[in-house]
Amino acid sequence: MIKKKVFIAIDTNKVAKAKKIIRDTQSNKIKVGYKFGLEFFYSKDGRKFLSNLKNQTTFLDLKLNDIPNTVGAAVKSLENLKITYLTAHLSSGLNALRLLKKEGKNIKIAGVTTLTSLNDKDLREIGYNKNVKDLVVHQAKLAKKAKLDAIVCSGHEVKSVRRVFNKEIITPGIKMQNNKNDQKRSMRPSEAFAAGSDWLVIGRSITNGNIKKNIQNLLEILED
Repeated sequence: MIKKKVFIAIDTNKVAKAKKIIRDTQSNKIKVGYKFGLEFFYSKDGRKFLSNLKNQTTFLDLKLNDIPNTVGAAVKSLENLKITYLTAHLSSGLNALRLLKKEGKNIKIAGVTTLTSLNDKDLREIGYNKNVKDLVVHQAKLAKKAKLDAIVCSGHEVKSVRRVFNKEIITPGIKMQNNKNDQKRSMRPSEAFAAGSDWLVIGRSITNGNIKKNIQNLLEILED
């Protein structure tokens, strides 16, 4: 039986907290990887910690978005980290995405579509004339054209994205509880896997409170 795959978001600037999250989320029932975002990477000891981290599937969520030369140089500067996945905004354009893929070598480049904190109203405010679903599908086609390894999109768009992009789909905005946060297009774990996501990204639902208990709750949810 293929194990379900989950990235635990390490959204902290404290190495001690990162170590605790990794220690308390080990499981042989699911495949667990770890997502490190801007807060951790930019912290005093974050990069050093990542450079010494071994035997883990790592997802560096920097969401690169710049001109081709800059993003190409950025990905080359990450070579010593041995990271598995790296994110870049698909809005950075085809040339930048292709260069990232070329310079990334052994890193899987994941294209970020429309953030899960945005809805149709937000897109209109920014200046897009497409709704979320249509825009994400358009972005997925760009990811395919750039030959990226993965795409990041909410669970609500996974089925549509799967029709045009046949590689890995990573889904953030996963909630295990009913609490409100800054995610507008969220989904429950089982729903996202049922939609066709390959990886889920789960943060506060796991890392807030009793981490071991939260992981056990997740396992029970996925077994139902």
